[in-house]
Amino acid sequence: MGSKTKLQTVSIPITEVLSMAVESLWNNRLRTSLTMLGVIIGIASVIAITSVGQGVQKATELQIQSLGTNLLNIQSGASRSGGINQGGGSASTLTLADAKSIAAQAPSIQQVAPYLSRQRQAAYGNTNTLTLLNGVDLNFPAVRNLNPVQGRYFTQEEIDTAKSVVVLGAKVCKDLFENPKVTEPTACTANPIGENVRLQGNLYQVIGVMEPKGNTGGFDQDDQVYLPLLSMSSRIVGTNSLQGISISGFWIKVPSDDEMEAAQFQVTNLLRLRHNIYPPQLDDFRITNQADIISTFGNVVGLMTLMVGAIAGISLVVGGIGIANIMLVSVIERTREIGIRKAVGATKNAILSQFLTEAIIVSIVGGCIGIGLGVAIAFAASSAFKFPFIISMMAVVAGFGLSAIVGLIAGVIPARNAAKLDPIAALRSD
Repeated sequence: MGSKTKLQTVSIPITEVLSMAVESLWNNRLRTSLTMLGVIIGIASVIAITSVGQGVQKATELQIQSLGTNLLNIQSGASRSGGINQGGGSASTLTLADAKSIAAQAPSIQQVAPYLSRQRQAAYGNTNTLTLLNGVDLNFPAVRNLNPVQGRYFTQEEIDTAKSVVVLGAKVCKDLFENPKVTEPTACTANPIGENVRLQGNLYQVIGVMEPKGNTGGFDQDDQVYLPLLSMSSRIVGTNSLQGISISGFWIKVPSDDEMEAAQFQVTNLLRLRHNIYPPQLDDFRITNQADIISTFGNVVGLMTLMVGAIAGISLVVGGIGIANIMLVSVIERTREIGIRKAVGATKNAILSQFLTEAIIVSIVGGCIGIGLGVAIAFAASSAFKFPFIISMMAVVAGFGLSAIVGLIAGVIPARNAAKLDPIAALRSD
């Protein structure tokens, strides 16, 4: 009787519990692998989706910043046709005189770059492409951080005398002069300098090609042709406002982030005074803050990443249910083994520990494999789609911790069932 009591209170070292758990899992490799699959998919999905979301967000921020920082974009008001708003810049409410006045009177402004834009066909020989024509001034490259990689930009004389010269965007250069055409956002390999392109029936000499900037917010920065503002106004658009040369808008460069709010306030008030706008009248222009665009886009991508990551996290719960199901089946399959172990002195705690250990090992090993797979998928995606490779340590730690918790929770009920088995009934089972 005394020896029997002593057998019932024997405790098993943790190393032996681990050894038995590993041996049991290894002996049932197929079952173990299927059990891990849910956890692996869940962890890999969370890490990959988080990484891709952060990479896309960073890539977009870098693209927007590459076009100039600390910028304000002032656009003409929107015209309406048949009750439909035609969008900012479609009405002729801003003039070149407005831009010059802002440059002279607003103390928080570093540079002003007016522009006049229209979509038109550009042609060379038998090749043509629909592109955006931009009439610009001498400040435009500095404000928008654009520089020619071939040839040169306009001189002040060419701008003042409305010379028939153009600087091509990288995509327009490829569309008109490369054969076969290359769609990657890379510099144009052709040399169009000195060639003439047709714009609305007039010939313009190519004097430069801009560096490639890629696609930002659905707009291809390289699908543009630049020409002197006066040439654009007189030969392409052909319409002036009563107050002077109409423009689509102007970009403003501000010295620092701290002065953005002051600059926007000054521009708003100066334009209202010039256009005789008083409350409750609505502004006939629109101001867009480049920093706000970056912040808004970052918030949208962040929310989308969080939502999709949460959906991916559901697969972790599914994985946990899978672990629980397999462990419950395992208890039934190993009833006789449990009975023998209890008969030779294994305590309820020892049985409980072994089954819990098996569940935790399955979830942790599955979590490690899932982390590796998620990182590999994220790296492959960043390499294929050319965005920064970013791995959030928070996502890795959270995923790994969650997989361990899932395993612990999923293993509790099966482990308790195993520990509660009556040894005599267990030994009688087949």
